[in-house]
Amino acid sequence: MTIREYHSSDLREIVELFYDTVHTVNAKDYTPEQLNAWADGRVDLAEWGRSLAQHAAFVAEEEGEIVGFGDIDPSGYLDRLYVHKDYQRQGVATALCDALEEVVNAERIVTHASITARPFFEERGYEVAWEQQELRHGVALTNYRMEKWRT
Repeated sequence: MTIREYHSSDLREIVELFYDTVHTVNAKDYTPEQLNAWADGRVDLAEWGRSLAQHAAFVAEEEGEIVGFGDIDPSGYLDRLYVHKDYQRQGVATALCDALEEVVNAERIVTHASITARPFFEERGYEVAWEQQELRHGVALTNYRMEKWRT
């Protein structure tokens, strides 16, 4: 597996990975209505492209296929971290998270973790600041504001 910087040419592939991951991996913790609100298949590509360009963004590749991606902003907000459904629990998220955490100088890393991702972040030393309900297309999704203070 290789971790490399995100390129704009990766955008369509990571958007597909995002949709597929949400609808398979997260299906054990969210209802079909919630999954469709979270990832409805109509991503604003221009907005995602701008966001990824403004953040430190990395992709994980295995034999030329993108198997994960993540991004973090300069303040330490870890925005996205998704791993292909066929590459779960193989160290992809760990490698991406290591790269993301290393690239910022923030005292604290913050993320909004799904129910599914919460245990992963807890294992990395993140603590739940609070549980929250995020509205997407009028549908409430439970997630957790999680924080990791750096020493």
